[in-house]
Amino acid sequence: MSDQPGDNQPGGGRQDRVPARGEALLSSPESPEEDARLSGAFEHRDVSPEQALRRKRRSRASMATAIALFIAALLIVVVVLGSATGLFERQDYHGGGDENVDFTVADGQTTGQIATELESQQIVADASYFVSRFQKRYPEEFIQPGQYQLKTRMSSDAAIDELMERDEASHYAAIAQTQRMDATFKALAEATGIGKADFEALSEDTATFGIPEKFPTLEGWLHPGEYRFPLDASAEDVIRDMVDRTRKSLEDNGVAEDRWFEVLTVGSIVEFEGNPDIYAEVAGAIDNRIENPDGETSGYIQSDATVTYGLNKKSYHITEDEKRDKSNPYNTYAHKGLPVGPIGSPGDEAIKAAADPDDNDYYYWVTVNLDTGETKFSKTYEQHQRYVEQYQQWCSEHEDKCSAASGTSS
Repeated sequence: MSDQPGDNQPGGGRQDRVPARGEALLSSPESPEEDARLSGAFEHRDVSPEQALRRKRRSRASMATAIALFIAALLIVVVVLGSATGLFERQDYHGGGDENVDFTVADGQTTGQIATELESQQIVADASYFVSRFQKRYPEEFIQPGQYQLKTRMSSDAAIDELMERDEASHYAAIAQTQRMDATFKALAEATGIGKADFEALSEDTATFGIPEKFPTLEGWLHPGEYRFPLDASAEDVIRDMVDRTRKSLEDNGVAEDRWFEVLTVGSIVEFEGNPDIYAEVAGAIDNRIENPDGETSGYIQSDATVTYGLNKKSYHITEDEKRDKSNPYNTYAHKGLPVGPIGSPGDEAIKAAADPDDNDYYYWVTVNLDTGETKFSKTYEQHQRYVEQYQQWCSEHEDKCSAASGTSS
């Protein structure tokens, strides 16, 4: 038995106990001062309702300010990243579009080139997005060349639907400008499978197509451009479609029927005598020659292109004997005024120029550089001869290009 003080003995002196882990040690203050200090630490302070409300408001204001600053910072980050990544660029419109617009897909254009044109004409919002949609929907197909009726602000899918609309199978034909009737018949025969002879049989049947009898043939009425003919179309159906397009161009340019012969004939000449930039000027010079029989050229058009058409030649180098040959009804050196008919079927630009020629004082024109198309106009024969010398000098340096040159008047 232990007999030592404090060993479980009641009165064995002061016993210090070590608190268990996690147990708070509560002790009495050692002095009155310490007691007063501790009492002050836990003293309850009364707060008025007004003070409590102000504290609550300050707390809410601080929280609102913090949230606003966070949102502002987030917006700045989004704007910076969005601008860098194109997040805010419109990739597509919605719906079927607004205003009608004619859109042309040229032969040989890629999907990317078509998409760029669509965006530039505000038909679709983004060319890249259009390409991605097209490739997803038609990975192994392409857009056929031709004229399409689209709208501004179309969704990419709506534009694709129109461009890839599955019409009935058809024959596609492309008729070039400055193409004579014989070459046009050949192109139509190859495109449609209809015999060339079937077209040739209609070449002088102008009455069937409502063409004034002053026109000796269909020449002038076979409007250049792209066509899609039904598989069961006849030669007459094909010709009628082309004639109708020419008639519409005349109507669009306000040409009355009594001027059809003049406009189509002059239009056919200016296409061979110049490029589109000078069609109206050439038409004005031709008009001056016809309307002034006592002027510089005595009423003669003097176009090499008309002479060679009558001779069924492709070269525009003609001899003096050929210029004097009155048996050629298309010889505008030997016959005053217009030839007996058009020498080709003019397109819209040439028809427009012939319908409204430039008001000028010129009688002569010559293309002095066949590469650039630079053409010089003159009021007098003397001045014209100086420009002809420039043309001849150019030809001496480019003989291969001048063998089939056009764009001169004597």
